[in-house]
Amino acid sequence: MSSASRWRAAVAFIAVASATYLAFTRPVRLGLDLEGGTQIVLEAQDTETISVDDDVASRTLEVLRRRVDALGVAEPTLQRSGDRRIIVELPGVADPDEAVEVIGRTAQLEFRPVLGVAPPPPDPTAASDDPADQGEILEGEDGERLLLGPAAVTGEALSSANARLASDFGASWHVEINFRGDGGGQWADLTGQAACAPPGDPTRRVAIVLDRDVISSPQVGTEIACGEGITGGETIITGQFSEGEAKDLALLIRAGALPVPVDILEQRTVGPTLGDAAVRASIQAAVIGAALTILYMIAYYRLLGLLAAVALGVYGLLSYAGLLAIGATLTLPGIAGFVLAIGMAVDANVLVFERAKDEHAAGRRVRSAAAAGFRRAWPAIADSNTTTLLAAGLLFVFASGAVRGFGITLSIGVVVSMFTALVVTRALVEVALRSNALASRPRPLGLEAGRRLRDWLHDRGPDILGRRRRWFAISGFVLALAAAGLVTKGLNYGLEFSGGRLLEFETERNADLDAVRGELADRGLPGAVVQESGDGNLAIRTAALSAAQERFLFDAVEAVAGEAREVRDEFVGPSIGDELRRKAFIALGVALTAQLLYLAVRFRWTYGTAAVVAMFHDVTILLGVFAWLGKELDGVFLAALLTVIGYSINDSVVVFDRIRERRRERANEPLVRVANDACLDTIPRTVNTGLGALGSAPASVDFDL
Repeated sequence: MSSASRWRAAVAFIAVASATYLAFTRPVRLGLDLEGGTQIVLEAQDTETISVDDDVASRTLEVLRRRVDALGVAEPTLQRSGDRRIIVELPGVADPDEAVEVIGRTAQLEFRPVLGVAPPPPDPTAASDDPADQGEILEGEDGERLLLGPAAVTGEALSSANARLASDFGASWHVEINFRGDGGGQWADLTGQAACAPPGDPTRRVAIVLDRDVISSPQVGTEIACGEGITGGETIITGQFSEGEAKDLALLIRAGALPVPVDILEQRTVGPTLGDAAVRASIQAAVIGAALTILYMIAYYRLLGLLAAVALGVYGLLSYAGLLAIGATLTLPGIAGFVLAIGMAVDANVLVFERAKDEHAAGRRVRSAAAAGFRRAWPAIADSNTTTLLAAGLLFVFASGAVRGFGITLSIGVVVSMFTALVVTRALVEVALRSNALASRPRPLGLEAGRRLRDWLHDRGPDILGRRRRWFAISGFVLALAAAGLVTKGLNYGLEFSGGRLLEFETERNADLDAVRGELADRGLPGAVVQESGDGNLAIRTAALSAAQERFLFDAVEAVAGEAREVRDEFVGPSIGDELRRKAFIALGVALTAQLLYLAVRFRWTYGTAAVVAMFHDVTILLGVFAWLGKELDGVFLAALLTVIGYSINDSVVVFDRIRERRRERANEPLVRVANDACLDTIPRTVNTGLGALGSAPASVDFDL
């Protein structure tokens, strides 16, 4: 064995050992769509006095982090996204209403003097003095209109707050507050001024206001002297609180006020049972896809196929370890991309094996043919993977959400597939060919596989390009059919690209979809989209819902399908849906432009243009099929679409590489003849790569359903 072979074997061993160590020692981080829980996307909003900048966004993040920690959620994740957005992930929280209420409130706590009780709103036709000119009118806890002065004490003056059960026997709860710094003196001044009013007078009261909501307006006790106030740096907030309300209020006060308001742009909740089902489906899809691909490779390439199967197993291990090493989160779109990329992982192996077969057919011995196969396949492998890496990197930079996650998965998959094909597979082949028995028998190795097809293509030489008008006519007809679907039916954007609310229920009995639609229409929700989802679950997609409309929807489901349990709840605001869609298109456009430029440099600009046109051809047909079928375009579909783009570009690059090689050898022959022969040379590779990818397609379909 040469020194290069020993180095390859050593590097492969170290990589596999390191990946195995990572796989067994570092836990995988599952996305909430697999683990179950709630994800909330918040956006900080400008106010009249504060503009959101880096400092404000950072302070907002820290306040939110303290609130989430106080909720007691295990292993929460909070991270900045862009200039003003914050993503909050709460694993295991399947009922997010309380969490959203606590996290999203601004919590601007103020203690304000009561200037009086405002009369009912005057008749707009009558002229009268508006009491609001003297202060701000807010509705009190008993419904009366309180006229309030400016805040005398704010939440920044508080040091702690705790919920306590009252010492009386009424089982009522209150919140004990301790002031810090000048807060105790400010509180004494406020209560001392209020104590100067006679008992029963509204001005003897102090209003405690949280986010412009009067939660309590107690009267200063008669034992408090005028001008002296409540001293000691502490007080009690009463308000007929339940235990939960008192604890939530104390939590908000302890965590502090948000410097600016925040809006909820997106909210997703997945129940634990649905997350478990998604994990099982993902594992099943990966196993089925890998098994079908491996069986095909072994059946066609025999021993070389078996070695490629071992390399494919190494590919899976290294890809998984790569995700663990960078701390990436496994999500449904990411796993879908990984399953679909199983077929792409065999492409480099197929290129090598087909070139080795060509070299053997040209008269080389087995060992020499194998070495030449790796060497001559390298340019095509390098070019096709470079274009894919360009696209993946730009998707990560310019896109967001599922598209960005797919870019990470794709990048890792491409790098690992190159390593396994050029290092791991080559090391295995070199070890196998050390046996003279194998080195002298090309048939068991698979070097004779597909010989009849190759001989037929060489002897008959079908004139593919000579019939280009026929192919253009067929292509034009299919494109026209796809365009008709896009124009007449349109694309059905999923929730994450269009915004709205998606609720999924597990029901007692199978639901009649038309009956559910009728019940929803009767309850004022005629525009709801009702579909079957998963194993008999019921999915309903609507615009944003009020609490009453959500109750109507739940009643409609139970009226038709019996007892129902919510297993998924997703809300995406229209602004973030439009943004995700816009960023996805921008990322695709930039990625394709970069690929065109690369191909123009490596080949010719005409080649790059042809590759991009062919890609648009494939994508348009796929989109047209989805338009005619009315299928939804979501993150999983986008992963599949990007994979199709990868296949299309890779196929073009392989053909261009063979044309470039043939042009050097046959420079005086017409380009049409050289290009036709190059296309014929690549047919075995195209067929085998396509069939290898089809092995994972049924699994992907099952996974997506």
